[in-house]
Amino acid sequence: MSGTATDAADRVREAYGRIRAEVRTTPVERSEPLGRELGAEVFIKWECDQATGSFKLRGALNKLRSLSPADRARGVVSASTGNHGLAISHAARLENVGLKLFLPETVAEVKKKRIEALGVDVEVRGASCERAEALARDLAGRTGRVFVSPYNDWDIVFGAGTTGLELDLQIPDFDDLLVPVGGGGLIAGMAAFLKSVRPGVRIIGVEPEASAFMAASLAAGRLVDIDERPTVADAVAGGIEPGAITFPLCRDLVDAIEVVPEPAVVRGLVYARQSHGRMIEGAGALPLAALLHAPAGRAGRRIVALVSGGNIGSDRFREITGLCP
Repeated sequence: MSGTATDAADRVREAYGRIRAEVRTTPVERSEPLGRELGAEVFIKWECDQATGSFKLRGALNKLRSLSPADRARGVVSASTGNHGLAISHAARLENVGLKLFLPETVAEVKKKRIEALGVDVEVRGASCERAEALARDLAGRTGRVFVSPYNDWDIVFGAGTTGLELDLQIPDFDDLLVPVGGGGLIAGMAAFLKSVRPGVRIIGVEPEASAFMAASLAAGRLVDIDERPTVADAVAGGIEPGAITFPLCRDLVDAIEVVPEPAVVRGLVYARQSHGRMIEGAGALPLAALLHAPAGRAGRRIVALVSGGNIGSDRFREITGLCP
């Protein structure tokens, strides 16, 4: 995209106009216990309360509502580890747009079942997210259908950015925003909006140490590959595709990326359950994990932690945390 930060903010506003009737205004809650621990004011935005259980519906619905009539008629193809799959399936049903969805064999069972319940054409193929996406792109190329990326698409990014627009309306003033990072669509969209209207806000991404592709790429000044390991934050796992539009946005607009080890992610999950009565997924817990793992330098700040999703099965939650859901 060419243009200014104001152009990006306007695109986010346009996206919000398209989708606001169907997306939920997710709540913001002050976290008294975390605030006391850090000596700061801490707020949590529970985007896990969004329809389909994550922020992904914002971008998926914005994308489908931005299609031409001809593209809508042909239908779309996509691939996902789960949250985007839920979102694009829900959006396709709302919009009466045909969808072929590829899921990798690693997809969480709870997400797979919820997607199948939406009645879309689902195919589980590929040992990784990247392989499932390659299959989806190949089908799109052969059939003339639009491929919908989970993050590497301007309509997806600006749709995700409506989370930042909503936050701007909910909290008059804050210093730091912590956001989970996978492909970078959420933090890129939120930063594109917030850096236009609140240039002084520090926007901080959080990645699991086991899959910290964005942190490694920003440190190298280019997209790089790393040796990835399994992570309980499965919704942000996987590499960033070459030429991704999110990389330059993160490079130019994100102030820092914090990387947290697996035990810290688990601690974030436990904290959300014990202190706020919330059962959230690993990726959603990343900002809480960062605050708990590295409290230094937070004192006196007004901080927002964005919990991006809550799609986790009861058995998996118990396996990870040892807690009853």
